[in-house]
Amino acid sequence: MDKSDEPEFVLRTIGLTKQYKEQTALRDVDLSIRKGSIYGFIGQNGAGKSTLMKIVAGLASPTSGTVELFGKSGDEDVVRARARIGMTIESPALFPYLTAYENMEVQRRQKGIRDRTAIDRTLAIVGLQDTGRKPAREFSLGMRQRLDLAIALLGEPEFLILDEPTNGLDPMSVVEMRDLLRRLNGESGMTVLISSHILSELHLLATHYGIIHRGRLLEQLTAQELGDKCRQHLHIKVDDPARAAEVLARELGTTEFETAEDGSIRLFRYTEEPIRVSSALAASGLGIEQFGPMGESLESYFVRRIGGAAPNE
Repeated sequence: MDKSDEPEFVLRTIGLTKQYKEQTALRDVDLSIRKGSIYGFIGQNGAGKSTLMKIVAGLASPTSGTVELFGKSGDEDVVRARARIGMTIESPALFPYLTAYENMEVQRRQKGIRDRTAIDRTLAIVGLQDTGRKPAREFSLGMRQRLDLAIALLGEPEFLILDEPTNGLDPMSVVEMRDLLRRLNGESGMTVLISSHILSELHLLATHYGIIHRGRLLEQLTAQELGDKCRQHLHIKVDDPARAAEVLARELGTTEFETAEDGSIRLFRYTEEPIRVSSALAASGLGIEQFGPMGESLESYFVRRIGGAAPNE
């Protein structure tokens, strides 16, 4: 396939719904993941992240809606396209008395990969090439997570789906996992869908985000869009927003602000000089109703977006 003919999106879901008896796990989810992106999937436990991932991977079936992989949505095409996916949704059952290499050999045969040298290459990618005869039962949690990732990477997938890959890892292992995923994305252009409740880590890694809550996809946005929303600023609410805008431009010489629908102003300049700003507004006779610094982390933005629940509950 010519590069120009490749689809823009690796994954799209249209109206994806999953019903379990009385519970609706997914509600009309329209999700899009661009080729070459790292898509951070954010939601509380039970929000629907794992359900969507399982449907995409073929481990569950939707009640209604469509899954489109690499531009294909027909049932047979989607089944074939799944061969281009690696995943750690439900961790493979590692054989505790087998080595990393031996566990990989089992997976190689199950996947029908003929090239046995792929095992050594993949173990080297995740840093497990020197584990020798050490059985998997003696691996640390971080090593087991890396072996899970190696199994997902076996066969050089184009699209990697990871469900909480850093869960339970110590801080150093989290950094190593993040660096590895960034390298895979940067060097081979691998697209990554990753769910995590460690939102500070996603903020260092993701290029795009999707926020899901109670089965509904609330929002999709780029890292740049999120950065703009969370940017530090002075929140200003006065009795005459139009005149306040004139004061900011005339008296303070700035146009780095925006006025929201409710009339509040976000001023991105003079965040370190709030007294200067408030004095200029007051000197012009404006009644100041609200005034103060604002700005959010990914965690606080997520909490506000879903209505106040803690992200890891």
